[in-house]
Amino acid sequence: MSSNRNKVLKALKTNREAQIADKPQVTKKISEFFGENTFNLQKMQEYLPEHTFLRFLSTIKECTKIDAETVESIAKGLKKWALDRGATHYTHWFQPLTGATAEKHDTFFKPSFDGASQGIERLTVSELVQREADASSLPSGGLRGTNLARGYTIWDPSSPAFILESKNGKTLYIPAIFISHTGESLDYKTPLLKSAELLNQAATSVCHFFDENVKSVYATLGLEQEYFVIDKNFYYARPDLMLCGRTLFGANSPKGQQKEDHYFASIPERIQNFIVDFENEAFRVGIPVTSRHNEVAPCQYEVAPMFEELNVAIDHNLLLMEIMKRVGERHNLHVIFHEKPFAGINGSGKHNNWSLSTEKGKNLLSPTSDPGNNLSFLTFIINIIKAMNDYSDILRASIATPGNDHRLGANEAPPAIMSIYTGTYLQNMLNYFKTKGLGAPKPTVENIDLEIPKIPQFNLDIADRNRTSPFPFTSNKFEFRAVGSSANCGLPMIYLNTLVAHQLIEFKNEVNAQIKKGIDKQKAIISILQNYLKSSEKIIFNGDNYSPEWEKEATKRGLSNNKNMPRALNILNKKEYANIFIKNKIFNQNEINARLEICLEDYIKSTEIEMILIQQITQTHILPTANDCIQKLNENYEGLDEIGLKNDAESIKKEAQQILKITKEIKKLIADMTAAANDAHHKKSHYETALFFAENVKPFFEKIRNQADRLELLIDDDDWKLPKYREMLFIR
Repeated sequence: MSSNRNKVLKALKTNREAQIADKPQVTKKISEFFGENTFNLQKMQEYLPEHTFLRFLSTIKECTKIDAETVESIAKGLKKWALDRGATHYTHWFQPLTGATAEKHDTFFKPSFDGASQGIERLTVSELVQREADASSLPSGGLRGTNLARGYTIWDPSSPAFILESKNGKTLYIPAIFISHTGESLDYKTPLLKSAELLNQAATSVCHFFDENVKSVYATLGLEQEYFVIDKNFYYARPDLMLCGRTLFGANSPKGQQKEDHYFASIPERIQNFIVDFENEAFRVGIPVTSRHNEVAPCQYEVAPMFEELNVAIDHNLLLMEIMKRVGERHNLHVIFHEKPFAGINGSGKHNNWSLSTEKGKNLLSPTSDPGNNLSFLTFIINIIKAMNDYSDILRASIATPGNDHRLGANEAPPAIMSIYTGTYLQNMLNYFKTKGLGAPKPTVENIDLEIPKIPQFNLDIADRNRTSPFPFTSNKFEFRAVGSSANCGLPMIYLNTLVAHQLIEFKNEVNAQIKKGIDKQKAIISILQNYLKSSEKIIFNGDNYSPEWEKEATKRGLSNNKNMPRALNILNKKEYANIFIKNKIFNQNEINARLEICLEDYIKSTEIEMILIQQITQTHILPTANDCIQKLNENYEGLDEIGLKNDAESIKKEAQQILKITKEIKKLIADMTAAANDAHHKKSHYETALFFAENVKPFFEKIRNQADRLELLIDDDDWKLPKYREMLFIR
């Protein structure tokens, strides 16, 4: 066996035995340590004066600004709590347009220069509220430059501060937004908070048609996170995984997921130790993870939390991803969040379970026992359907990432065609409402008795689930399943919040216009909603989204099918779509242009990195191995020929010729790919360059891979340098 793979497999055996033996020790109930490293409401009540705590609660609930006195009191309480927990440093934790998080650590310690003391630990009001960052060194899309680089991180009080521990210290993390010196947003959180407030105002005003006592509405989110886990030695032995997050080469394992025996199967002990460890770390910073299980593909798993307020849920998801990576290192494992790290098996998504709730906890998307007469429920459901129908292309743009291009429409991932699944009961109720109004029959709960002794009766849900839909309605929420596993969900949620809010505002204005004409409020609402349904039917599809027939049907319906990132993003160049965000003050035109440029640049850079790595791996791993194999075969051929075994010698010769032919084809494809990439850089705009890479350069990736994977299956297993799929996916 080659030295590279041999070392990896030996190290893996040692890692596996050590990690299985080193079981996490949990001696407390989760409730005894949940949130102990979070400055949550319980800690705030303990460390803040009562009047400060009550003012803070009022500020958060009523969405008003925090006064200076309250901020000063919180800074003192937060510093004392952090020092009591052993923290020595603090950082503003923000979400730049890299898709990841960013941080700069500062110490609490301030030295004394008067000789009276050694110094003191301090956190001032200004340090809590505002810090400065070099905005030109992070993606800005032209909003910042080296000559005008100033950026600010500003404390977000709606998301709790927390402490992260390393082996040798503790740091206080303060969630923050990130803006430029001109006040333009350079992050995901700033527009997310704007969209949440827009949705609050729009949904609350619509709620007043039915209940004038509703004070506010907020979006809730439950983020199901899929991920792969492999031994870190495999990770370090695969340059493609290290630099791209996915394997650019690798023949499929004879056994993949075709037997469907990994989903919900017993979690391997080494992996369970890792999961228990990262869950405990998550619990300590207040992340309410509730479930764990094997996913469909080998080495693929899922973690899901409880529902939280949308902004906090996204912060917690980003923090959870970071915790998982850190804990993985301790277990000699590597966590992969790329949407499609391995070809031929399922990719990973991040299912965004989105709903709307009033300040009293009423779920506006809950059908209740009589949904056919629940006009409030019907109003919100139908407006969401209308928003999805009118702006599906914008939602498609919100999930456009280089990694998601590989996942959408492949191996049980939703297609790039945006549609809504309603389920049979809801669809029948909407059909009834469309022509007759209120009064659709109540849903009947069906009891099932299997007539097996000791097995109790159970109830069926009123609707089935559709895992093929990108945006299904699931009992009391919508599940945006098309979001990629590595994504910062802030972007799709900004778009979803804004589009639904925009639609609700239009609906409210239409209803009020009808009321002014003397039309009864309920009649006006029903009539408008019926028209919405009739104009939005094309977006509803309850069948199999994976089927080729749906792609043809979607084309007939006029639904877009933008299969690559550049084409999906180009929709943002349409003025009527951009104006929705400008009119509602989520983005200005500069911010829209900047984000489009950043996304296109990211696509170009990601594709170029993969292209260069394909060249390097073929030249330094694959072709040298093939050449060595040809030389060995040639020696065998000469030896057999010398002793008169002509037939056997000819067989060896044909094998060598086959390998040689493949190597020549790889070299030709690489030359053609390089020439195409050179042409891409002569395009006039980032969009044209990105599109050329997508449609004229990337196709070579698969062609080169196919040839290289043929070599993997022809060359002696002992000579192949790269860890194989069967090893990475099944040796745990």
